[in-house]
Amino acid sequence: MKYFKGGIHPRDKKDCRFDKIQTIPLPKRIFLPLRQHTGSQAVPLVKAGDLVAVGQMVASASGFISANIHSPVSGKVVSIEKILHPCGFGVDTIVIDSDGKHDTTQFQSVSPEDLSIEQLLDTIKNAGITGLGGGCFPTHVKLSPPKEKKVESMILNGCECEPYLSCDHRVMLEEPKKVLEGLRIMMKVLAVNNAFIAVEDNKKDAIEVLRKSLGTDKDIIVVKLRTRYPQGAEKQLIKTISGREVPSGGLPVDAGFVVHNVQTAVAVGDAVYRGKPLYERVVTVAGCVRNPGNYRVLIGTPISDVIAACGGIFGEVKKIVLGGPMMGVGIHSLDVPVVKGVSGILVLGNATAKTYEPSSCIRCGRCVSVCPMGLVPMMLSRLAEKGMGGELKDYSIFDCIECGCCAYECPAKINLVQNIKTGKFLAKRHPIKSQVKNKGL
Repeated sequence: MKYFKGGIHPRDKKDCRFDKIQTIPLPKRIFLPLRQHTGSQAVPLVKAGDLVAVGQMVASASGFISANIHSPVSGKVVSIEKILHPCGFGVDTIVIDSDGKHDTTQFQSVSPEDLSIEQLLDTIKNAGITGLGGGCFPTHVKLSPPKEKKVESMILNGCECEPYLSCDHRVMLEEPKKVLEGLRIMMKVLAVNNAFIAVEDNKKDAIEVLRKSLGTDKDIIVVKLRTRYPQGAEKQLIKTISGREVPSGGLPVDAGFVVHNVQTAVAVGDAVYRGKPLYERVVTVAGCVRNPGNYRVLIGTPISDVIAACGGIFGEVKKIVLGGPMMGVGIHSLDVPVVKGVSGILVLGNATAKTYEPSSCIRCGRCVSVCPMGLVPMMLSRLAEKGMGGELKDYSIFDCIECGCCAYECPAKINLVQNIKTGKFLAKRHPIKSQVKNKGL
């Protein structure tokens, strides 16, 4: 087995890995942003005053790269207004008051053997499924690669390499049959005869459970990988399992693979076998909360409701992060809702969420040594600070996956990832690569 270059091994702090999945109580009010996915914003199908049921489609995809949205509660639509999104800006949002009854629409279950590939894709699309590992790319799009691209195999990502997070781990332990159901459906859609389930070696119990559930099946292989961040990134996963490299500016399909998350697989199985659209997911709640753990949360539940259901906050809180500590998003309000891509809610105290004053780069090269993409983060950061958008393309800035390894390792505590994000914005405004080598940086 090959290993990707670079990477780090932060303390995993996965204290919730032994906590079984619990269900958060029904919230009184739900907030469903029309933008919860990569691509164009969904279009509302309801208006204020309409009654809705659990699983009812309330917003439809507005294009190929978009996703449907379904109500997770029964009740009445209060309004459609701009509400603060976890990313920090206002987004058109459907607000629904729950009636507490949790009345559902009629879910229609089918056997995947009775459906064609096109019908399976339609089912997945109608269910509003997006990548649940954090990328939020519409699943039906990833399962529809260009005809000229040959998919040889599929990888189901169970690495969950970010510290704190253990929701995927618990899903693999508690719902292995659902994981395999969804994986086999996606294999049929992609017309591949084999697949890999990638799990890091700090989840040996999950590896054992999945292998036991597979029995004598040889078409799916559970691969035990060395624990190292960012092992779960698509390009690093493909490199580790196959030895192939995704070309610069390319996608996993260019190396013959499609990668999906384990919770995405469960959602696909639920959509086909049980007719259930995506309106809930499992989230890890950790840090300064009285009852940390892994919780099944309805999409649209306010973060404040989730934390209250976990016993509330204790101690002095420095930062609240949605997702993992390496690539997650910090929020400044507990009123934002859980969206499809939220895998974790981390309530971090002063001892954990430390802030540092950046100093000057000493050119030690540690950021270069840990970059899993083989980039030069210190140069990208310097070019971004100087506003050299055209020159940034010479250093392949768009190959950066924003994993944060460079900033984690930097002894000068430079905000490398923030600078590189700014640099990508600058580079997009300069479509032609610079032909001049810059000096004095």
